[in-house]
Amino acid sequence: MTQTSLASHPWSVSRRAALRAGVLGLGLDLGRLRAWSGETASPRKATSCIYIFLSGGLAQHESFDLKPAAPAEIRGEFQPIATSTPGLEISEHLPGLAERSEQWSLLRSLTHPTNDHTLGHYLMLTGRSVANPGFRGERKAESTDWPSLASTIGAALPARNRTLPPAIVLPERLVHWSGGVIPGAYGGQMGRQRDPFFIEASPYGNPFWRGAYPEYTFPNESKKPPASPDARVYQAPEITLAPGLTSGRLVDRLALLHEIDRQRAQLEQAAVQSRYDDQREAVVSLLADPSVRQAFDVTSADDETQRRYGRNSFGWSLLMAFRLVAAGVNLVQVNLGSNETWDTHGDAFPRLKDKLLPPTDRALCALLDDLRTTGLLDSTLLVMAGEFGRTPKISLLPESYYAAGRDHWGAVQSVWLAGGGVKGGHVTGASDAQGAYPARDPQRPENLAATMYHCLGIDPSAVWHDELNRPHPIYHGEPIRDLLS
Repeated sequence: MTQTSLASHPWSVSRRAALRAGVLGLGLDLGRLRAWSGETASPRKATSCIYIFLSGGLAQHESFDLKPAAPAEIRGEFQPIATSTPGLEISEHLPGLAERSEQWSLLRSLTHPTNDHTLGHYLMLTGRSVANPGFRGERKAESTDWPSLASTIGAALPARNRTLPPAIVLPERLVHWSGGVIPGAYGGQMGRQRDPFFIEASPYGNPFWRGAYPEYTFPNESKKPPASPDARVYQAPEITLAPGLTSGRLVDRLALLHEIDRQRAQLEQAAVQSRYDDQREAVVSLLADPSVRQAFDVTSADDETQRRYGRNSFGWSLLMAFRLVAAGVNLVQVNLGSNETWDTHGDAFPRLKDKLLPPTDRALCALLDDLRTTGLLDSTLLVMAGEFGRTPKISLLPESYYAAGRDHWGAVQSVWLAGGGVKGGHVTGASDAQGAYPARDPQRPENLAATMYHCLGIDPSAVWHDELNRPHPIYHGEPIRDLLS
């Protein structure tokens, strides 16, 4: 992997010292990054949040809401197992989480009105159950979109580390197999200056490979596998100073800008995949602090750490999220699987059993353990969701798969939560006997978002501002009180 050298500067640097750039280095996409200097008006349970997004839609019947008494065409093949919480059962293929159930809670009744991937992503990434006027459902981020949860939280919280952006998305953008970018993860009406910082550590290869590569790869369609093997390599960027560039030299702004210009020219000559947007101003941080460099260098972690998290894209991504939160990032969104990896229309049971649930269970357990042992679990909110759930009835698409699966289902999904401000060993809401609709305490994306805002201490009267400086309310729902500790 090519080494990328960056230059260091705090996010509070003046606009005159800003460098116009789009992507710098191996996939570090710097939006229009700047520090937020406001304050929250209420005490916080959590100071940071990790939002784990399962693109494609997690099957609730095979994970956190099994229906063992339902008919065979509903209940599926997996068996429930007991957790350490009396009366709470989850999938047999999540044994590590079962042992740690006292540390997390479930919401089994989240509902929204769409079965469409693109709109489902949009609703769950923005915390809204109705799209903005003029939303066309195209795979393109628009300036008229609602701002993402990442952008909203990143703007609303006071910075904990001014050498780091307030909100980071990793290890890749959510890109559809057709090449379109899934909307909802961007600044939208807040402006591109509020786009989160994208760490594109996962180069885009053949979009018809899915899973937690390299250990857990599988083809999109079982009967139509790609001709070439999955060639993706997890390339978390190395962030170091150029030889001879000392901290003392960086005091000189001219030397700093000269060094950045030199590195830009070097990257262009090397034909590194980068693009520069003249309409955006980006503040380039050196990230010269050793702890920050370590946060990105996850593929070089010690053997025991990699064993616990897993030597795959899921494990490395959650390890990076843990290190970034420890370093002071307020919001980290982790996309576990682009190209709708969790879209289990067919061969669902072997894929979930062998390819998806094991690396997720392992990495989540390692994340929980590290947050707990370092004392960060109480101050870090964890949320895991997809764009929707899966249909109650199993079906078969014989032209693409050998065995059955489940289709898209926005009417109900299970959401997993842990950490700062959330109860442990608890279940809120319920689906009906078939896992098709909420049977008790239905909740919308607005309520899930409000729960996140509340746990992070964002005041109910707080607003965000669009590019014309007009205020808009952050809250559009009520926190789910039954989840709160």
